[in-house]
Parts: sequence; structure tokens; C-alpha cells
Amino acid sequence: MNYAAYLKEIGRGPNGSRPLDQEDAQQLMGAMLDGGVPDLEFGALLVALRMKGESLDELLGFYQAVDSRLYKLAVPPTGPRPVVIPTYNGAHHHPNLTPLIALWLRQFGVPVLLHGEMEGHGRVATVHVLRELGILPCTTLAQTENHLANERLAFAPTSVFSPGLAAQLSARNRLGVRNSAHTLVKLIDPFNGVGLRLVSVSHPKYHQLLSDFLTATGFDALLMRGTEGEPYANPKRRPELLYFEGGTSHVLFEAESSPIKSLTALPDTCDAVSTARWIKRVLAREISAPLPLVNQLACCLYASGYSQDFNQAKAIAAVETGSLAAA
Repeated sequence: MNYAAYLKEIGRGPNGSRPLDQEDAQQLMGAMLDGGVPDLEFGALLVALRMKGESLDELLGFYQAVDSRLYKLAVPPTGPRPVVIPTYNGAHHHPNLTPLIALWLRQFGVPVLLHGEMEGHGRVATVHVLRELGILPCTTLAQTENHLANERLAFAPTSVFSPGLAAQLSARNRLGVRNSAHTLVKLIDPFNGVGLRLVSVSHPKYHQLLSDFLTATGFDALLMRGTEGEPYANPKRRPELLYFEGGTSHVLFEAESSPIKSLTALPDTCDAVSTARWIKRVLAREISAPLPLVNQLACCLYASGYSQDFNQAKAIAAVETGSLAAA
């Protein structure tokens, strides 16, 4: 494979570069995932794509390469469809409340697969909060499937179902910047298309790109602007919660234009211990849950098939979390 030819197309900067077509993108990503690209060219390709930004055709081709190499998980035999929660950003300024969404869904019997990295890169990763909650990472596909079937929740490192993606993610430590793998991990579904993806973005550009991707693929997903990139609604101001179903999008909740006036007290610090302690109190209904997160829970209950009616899903989420004002 002539990597110099690819670099000539994509490595001319944001104005001179040209996007790859879908087939070339698939072949290139396949070689990168298989470990067949020399280190020099591998790093150059990642940085060139980072500078140029992925086109829709490139993202579609990259995804096809990833999905064809993805180790698949068996769908739990009972219950609603599984919810797939990618968690790769971590918390820096705000408590990481991704585990709260997952634990709420487990209370309703919805299977939840969380996947992410084992290190936080200076942030509080979801795996750190889960550990404080007594939930440890799975190390094999079989263990992940067992946890999903019996405990309705599992956290799996990326390497469990995609060693190639995990290796590409780790390139961040050497290059100092993120790469296309950080977008691709937010889109994968190890349940072979059965799972509901919970997709978050940090920038408007990627919101449009991923909207186009979900429309083109017909994948079912909830798309939202995450909190510091994590897939949970900002407790202080709800983002737009957009449901993609078979290539069509539906706004389930509009974005709030101003911060919530009456705000639930959040942890004073965002460390894993304080965050886990606060989550336990919310689950025990000792303190009120932030309404944007209750709204997000309702979206997940509806999109996962737990409830066939969205108004019913909103009412259930409000009652069961003790947040009647969210209904």
C-alpha cells in the first residue's frame, strides 16, 4: 500500500487537502487497525487527518473497517435492547456523571455496556468512578457477556472488542493530540447493530458530521452535546436530545436557553470518591436528581424500548427518580 499517496491527498493542510473516497478510507483504516503501517507513516496519517478533519465519506469508510474487525457481543437474552455508552473524555471541571445514567438504566433492567480507556489522561475517567462504586472492568468478551446477562451492566476496555482501535487511541500518548479513533469509538456497537448508541460531541462541527453519519447509516442513537465530552446531559443546562431512528431524527428535548434556576446541589469536587458518594445518594433518593439527567434517562427508556410511549417514559423516569417536576 502506497501511504505516501494517501498523505499527498490528506496532508496538504486544511485548505489544500482532499478527502479520500469511502473505499480508500476503508482500506487505509483497515491497514492501520491491522498494525501494517510503519510508525512514521502511521503518525503522519493520524496528524494529517487531525489537521484536515474527517469527511462523511471518510468516516463511513473508517467505520466499515472498524466494524468488520470488531469482536461482537451476544445480546442479553431478556429485557430491552442494550444501551451502548462510550466514555472516553473524563471529567476535569465537573463531576463525571456518566455512571449515574448507566446505573439508573440497570435499575430498570436495561442492559448497559460502558466502554472506554483505563486511564484518564489527567481527568477523572468513568472507570475510576465505577471502581469507587464497586464495579470493576471486564477483561474478556465472555466476562462482559456474563456481566450483561446477570448484572445488566458491564464496563469493558476498548481492547476487549477492538485491539486495533485501542492501539490507535494509545497513539495520543506519543503524538499529544487526539485522532480519528476518538470519533470512531463513539459510534461502534458490539451488538451488531442491535444496541442503542449514546453519542456525545463537544463541538458543533462534529455534531453536524455525526448527524450526517447517523442519517446515512440508519443507526439508532441518541445524539447530544456532552458535558466535557462525556455522554451525559449538563446538569445546569440541558442540551438538545436528538433521537436517530432508521435514518430519521426526532428532537425529544429542546436545548434549554438559560441555566436552570433551581439546581440540585452537585459534589463540591469532581474527584472519583466524591462523585461516587453523590451518585449513591441520588440512587437512594436522598437528594434530588438534576432534571436534565432525568430527561436523558427518559430518552434512553424510550429509545431502548423499555417504554413504547415517550410521555410514559418521561413519567416513569420522573416518578422512579423522585423528580416529579420532570414529567
